[in-house]
Amino acid sequence: MTAVVLNCGYVPLVDCAPLVIAHELGFAAEQGLVLNLIQQPSWSALRDMLALGHLDAAQMLSPMPIAMSIGLGGLTASVDTLMVLSVNGTVFGVSNALASELDGLHFGDADALLRALAARGGKPLRVGVPFHHSMHRLLLRYWTSAAPHLSIEEVTIPPQRMTDAVADGRVDAFWVGEPWGSVAVQQDVARLMMTGRDVWQFAPEKVLAARQDWVAEHSDTARKLMRAVFQAAAWIDTPKNKPLAIEILARSEHLSMSPELIDPALTGHIVARQNHHPLQVERFLQFHKHAASFPWRSQAAWIAHHLGADPDGVELAKGTFRSDLYRQNLSGIDADMPGASEKVEGSLRFETAVASSRGHMILAPDAFFDGKTFDFTPKN
Repeated sequence: MTAVVLNCGYVPLVDCAPLVIAHELGFAAEQGLVLNLIQQPSWSALRDMLALGHLDAAQMLSPMPIAMSIGLGGLTASVDTLMVLSVNGTVFGVSNALASELDGLHFGDADALLRALAARGGKPLRVGVPFHHSMHRLLLRYWTSAAPHLSIEEVTIPPQRMTDAVADGRVDAFWVGEPWGSVAVQQDVARLMMTGRDVWQFAPEKVLAARQDWVAEHSDTARKLMRAVFQAAAWIDTPKNKPLAIEILARSEHLSMSPELIDPALTGHIVARQNHHPLQVERFLQFHKHAASFPWRSQAAWIAHHLGADPDGVELAKGTFRSDLYRQNLSGIDADMPGASEKVEGSLRFETAVASSRGHMILAPDAFFDGKTFDFTPKN
């Protein structure tokens, strides 16, 4: 049988790993697929390529399919999130000049960092984010909303150009996915102050997305793609496999960089400052464990709400996170399924056992830094 070739877009970040591993280690081939991985220079380019049909599927920032589906900016298209590709994996850093004003702060203390930034006064804080409709920007806005007097100026910069933007003085701070925070530290232009999980402990960062009409027309291919990526994600989250995953990602056709810059994201050993010892960050980046790949509709609701959607838009957004397809397409490979497709986001303070199809599911903490919870289930 002839293999089906899929054009799949991605941006060179560590969290593209499930797609790369699915291709390189044969998980896609086992499903009769050839993943033609097409690197994109920016998130806007990737969005347009998918919307116009030049890509069959793509790694996307989790808010992108929702924004496209409810008509927020750029090309509008009905886009489904088939599964979550990665949870967490981002860092917030500041220029060395700003870091010198923030000495004494502990890495990962979101409250103290926010108070220190708000106490500076003066000009707006220029923060680089990789895309308007990104989890980076939503977390930035959510976090800084607790300090209404802190003025933020957002500057959109592709991830691979973030280090240059800090070095050139175009931004004072940045929120970016790995390895680009580690690159800024290695080049001694910035210091990392916290990770995305310090604001939301279990935030869906990247997703596997495809146009709704493509999914409907190619349902069997979509099923095979989801199975290949699911198996790749499970492989990556197995500790003994991480050294090989790092080696594969470092190759020139993928991230094309030193393995030492990829290692922090996959191991959680984050070097916050040049020539300092790494800090261990639990659950820094997850692909499979704790139902990381499950597309919770409550996560979609949180995203849509913070994008400014009205109640109808929130309901539409929930439908773009295809937990129904996830259950349907992955049940045949013994994937454990949660009993519900929604939960109260931010309510889990500890690892929590929940009802599931195989009875082995433990969800990770998903608390927000301010202790609030978000329940978008319809009220009767």
